[in-house]
Amino acid sequence: MNRTDRLHALTEELRRAGSRGRTARRLAAWLEVSTRTVKRDVGALQQAGVPIWASAGPGGGYVLDAAATLPPVNLTAAQAVAVAVALAGATDVPFAADGRAALEKVLDVLGPAARAEVERLGSRVWVRGRPGGRPDPAPVVEDALARRRVVAISYRDRAGTASRRRVEPHLFARTGDHWYLVGWCRERDAPRWFRWDRIEAADLTTEPAPAHDPAVFGAPPADAHSVRTGAAPVTPPRRPAPG
Repeated sequence: MNRTDRLHALTEELRRAGSRGRTARRLAAWLEVSTRTVKRDVGALQQAGVPIWASAGPGGGYVLDAAATLPPVNLTAAQAVAVAVALAGATDVPFAADGRAALEKVLDVLGPAARAEVERLGSRVWVRGRPGGRPDPAPVVEDALARRRVVAISYRDRAGTASRRRVEPHLFARTGDHWYLVGWCRERDAPRWFRWDRIEAADLTTEPAPAHDPAVFGAPPADAHSVRTGAAPVTPPRRPAPG
């Protein structure tokens, strides 16, 4: 585990512990590092503004301030299962791995009885994943979109011709039975749709991806909409051209 992932994991473990906190020894055993490393990591988090407090003496340890912890999530069993079903039935979607991690966080804050009911109800819903699944380069492409970076991809078009493209990612879109990366192709100097399962390799560059006027990607169909929470749907662009 690299240091960035370890700092995130440490914060999440303290979040789960709540007011009980965790000792440096317990955290060290959990992360498989030394207590000295834990203390150094906690110091780095504190300097970064994470509200972690240390209590001395027997039973003392580190506690994450309650203001930074998740409030109780009052989901019914059916609501939690609905989230699980959406994730289980969409194994090929962008950010699928992050979705599974988010679901675990939701389940973590449910009480034992609620968790048992979710397991019972979930066992009565079966799904069959879509063929193909996510391409191996998916995490790199997702990272490029999230960080607004140019991504270099190896792409094979529908005729089987392979090419190397530098793409300024704009959005992910699903139409028909396939996911696409929509972006500005620098080799074609035009907007292009790259089918998700035809991206064979991807490398994240350090070059920022400039913003484009959404209009250059075309007008959306009337029945298309973006994935938004707490806001009115915003439609994605109509498919202008394949990769």
